[in-house]
Amino acid sequence: MSLVELIVAFTILLILSAMAVPLARGRIQAQRVRELRSSLDEMRKAIDRYKDNCDAGYFGPPKLGTNCYPESLEILVTGQKLAQSADGKVLKFLRHVPRDPLTGKYEWGMRSDQADPKSMSWGGQNVFDVYTKSMDIGPDGKPYAEW
Repeated sequence: MSLVELIVAFTILLILSAMAVPLARGRIQAQRVRELRSSLDEMRKAIDRYKDNCDAGYFGPPKLGTNCYPESLEILVTGQKLAQSADGKVLKFLRHVPRDPLTGKYEWGMRSDQADPKSMSWGGQNVFDVYTKSMDIGPDGKPYAEW
């Protein structure tokens, strides 16, 4: 009798744990999506702040072809020297480039303002927009790379 009770108890535990695994995966994916939205928002706001400061003339004349957008994401971290600063003051826009929660890497896809908005290649002129390099599909049916 006790062997049968033990088998029934293990079967119930197996069924309950099998139901919990998909829920845990869903929560993990939802957390990654929230992190992705936050990281994209943070980097896009930093790009916009850089553009606003460049348009205001704080960095001197813009480099030809950049249209006052940063040349790379690293410039947002290392900072851009202010043209009117005699002591070499640098204006920074990001503390670090965030990790892509979907790929686990610090590499992001970039688009320039001269490129097609749906382009998946970067011409290298400037950084107008960023996107994840993950080819996964989001809950809305669109690839995460199009967010």
